[in-house]
Amino acid sequence: MTTAASHPPTAPLSSGWSALPPEYAIPDHAPSEAEAREYCRRLARSHYENFSVASWFLPERLRQHFFNVYAYCRISDDLGDEVGDTTASLQLLDQWETELNACYDGHHTRPRHPVFVALAETVRKFEIPKHEFADLLTAFRQDQSIRRYETFNDLLGYCRYSANPVGHLVLYLCGYRDAARQQLSDYTCTALQLANFWQDVSADFAKGRIYLPLEDLRRFGVSESVIRDGENTSAFCEMIKFEVERTREWFSQGMPLIAKVDRALAIDIELFSRGGQEILNAIERQHYAVLGSRPAISKTRKLALVARAALGKLR
Repeated sequence: MTTAASHPPTAPLSSGWSALPPEYAIPDHAPSEAEAREYCRRLARSHYENFSVASWFLPERLRQHFFNVYAYCRISDDLGDEVGDTTASLQLLDQWETELNACYDGHHTRPRHPVFVALAETVRKFEIPKHEFADLLTAFRQDQSIRRYETFNDLLGYCRYSANPVGHLVLYLCGYRDAARQQLSDYTCTALQLANFWQDVSADFAKGRIYLPLEDLRRFGVSESVIRDGENTSAFCEMIKFEVERTREWFSQGMPLIAKVDRALAIDIELFSRGGQEILNAIERQHYAVLGSRPAISKTRKLALVARAALGKLR
């Protein structure tokens, strides 16, 4: 059976698929389920995140499903963020959603991309609603047209699509479907997204985006030119400090979820939550001067967090 990497995408877009890894393209023919699972596993293990996907603490029976979901999220994000052309991104996201629809249809049309061939089994097994996947595409489409957010509430509205569905997907995979746990997950996922925004102000500005609420720029007397010129003024740093402290509150609101899930998932949730808080700590250690110098978690600190999580599992 031919794999995805061997075929060009349907309706090729010279400024679209060609800007991405060739294996992202939609093939002419679907791979086997075994090839599709291997594709997702390889993709997940080859991309570096703050902490490894499907971490060591997850039950073996869930790891492939986490790989499948991660592969969907990873490529969806890249279609919205790495193409470099708004029109092409929107077209690619439309093609990607067509594959998602085929994944859920299963009768009249069948998906051809390996991500959706593998994901179909996950969707059936855990009865995951399609909107959880589609909501992510809403956020990535929004990135193509909305480059500024007037208020913090507007930014939270974006996080509702860009971050919160990921937490819901994790809960579905672990057998939790209730609104109460989803709400707690939303606090943590939104906090993680906010921490990444404050970490990546310069990188986002280079893409034409400012996720700092405009109302906060006015409140602290910070102009966009300060961000453009990479000037870590006292006013700018005070604003970032305000955002960091506000984000810590969101992490705190999500922490009760740890006590409401089984131990294996609780360890992962704590690991990701504390990892996000470590990003905030790294920003604080730089005295909130994030422009031109991206705060990051050291390898030593990451190992310490993993060791702490492992010790918790042993106990």
